[in-house]
Amino acid sequence: MLEIVNSLESKLAKLDKSLSDPAILADQKKVKKISRERKELNAILKVGREYKRIYQTIKDDERVRREESDRELVEMAKEELEEYYPKLEELEEKLKLLLVPRDPYDFKNTIVEIRAGTGGEEAGLFAADLYRMYQRYIEEMGWKSEILSSNPTGVGGFKEIIFLVEGEGAYGSLKFESGVHRVQRVPETEASGRIHTSATSVAVLPEAEEVDIDISPQDLRIDVFRSSGPGGQSVNTTDSAVRITHIPSGLVVSCQDEKSQLKNKNKAMKVLRARLLDKATAEHDAAIASQRKAMVSTGDRSAKIRTYNFPQGRVTDHRIGLTLYKLDSIMQGEIEDIIEALKIADRASRLSQIEVS
Repeated sequence: MLEIVNSLESKLAKLDKSLSDPAILADQKKVKKISRERKELNAILKVGREYKRIYQTIKDDERVRREESDRELVEMAKEELEEYYPKLEELEEKLKLLLVPRDPYDFKNTIVEIRAGTGGEEAGLFAADLYRMYQRYIEEMGWKSEILSSNPTGVGGFKEIIFLVEGEGAYGSLKFESGVHRVQRVPETEASGRIHTSATSVAVLPEAEEVDIDISPQDLRIDVFRSSGPGGQSVNTTDSAVRITHIPSGLVVSCQDEKSQLKNKNKAMKVLRARLLDKATAEHDAAIASQRKAMVSTGDRSAKIRTYNFPQGRVTDHRIGLTLYKLDSIMQGEIEDIIEALKIADRASRLSQIEVS
């Protein structure tokens, strides 16, 4: 482990040196990539340097215990060793987790799709609640958000809402939200006070750039139609809404939020690229790891991942058995504790896969 830390320090020094190269400074993409690498390395080395310090202290104390004749010094060394050996083991485990290779898409922007599931209007209202929860979290993180497509229910909910999140690490943080979110509460329309259970699904996809997914124009069928609001109410008298069908995969994306046909087409293409990238990635992962049972589900959108119990003020993430009794603050966007716990569980799961193989 000491050799790994030393090699990472050498790598950081090389990255620092490269940032003084005029040729690299002239290329903002390279600067951004190197800056990101430096940030990652510094996070690992924060733990790594502490590991080195403890390691050296243990080495010195062992020497004192072997060679020193002063009893007081020997006793002090023994006390430090009792304290530092467990610390060294703990830091080694932390380093192992930090050294697990990152998902290459983690730094990308992300597209989030929320859809009402079972539960009728209550599911649509919860879809809107989840959308607001994510928006507050996005604001807290300093990211930007833009609605790509929405289908409101007319009573304050959403049958479906799709939005883009722009910000470094957006996909890496939000990807664990993919799955079925279940809510247990008394709907406002329920006169008897009976608790209802509804479900809403969330899909989180990395934003795909044109270099990630090559789409041939011949593979697309593009239809235009008039936008309509809830209940079929016309909101546009021109054919500005766009439906794009990717013929080889059968994927269909519609967008009607903008008055401009071109803007709707561009937004629909963003969603289509993301879905095609997600499909290709899922197929690749299934081919190379069909037997893997990950602690944190990443691809199975049908899995119930979380329950929001309003009467008890409780949120439970079923993948890692985490229960928090602070539902109000979570619905206000304070989901960092859940996301961090899921990241740690994911790294631990992938680390165990590496060690087994």
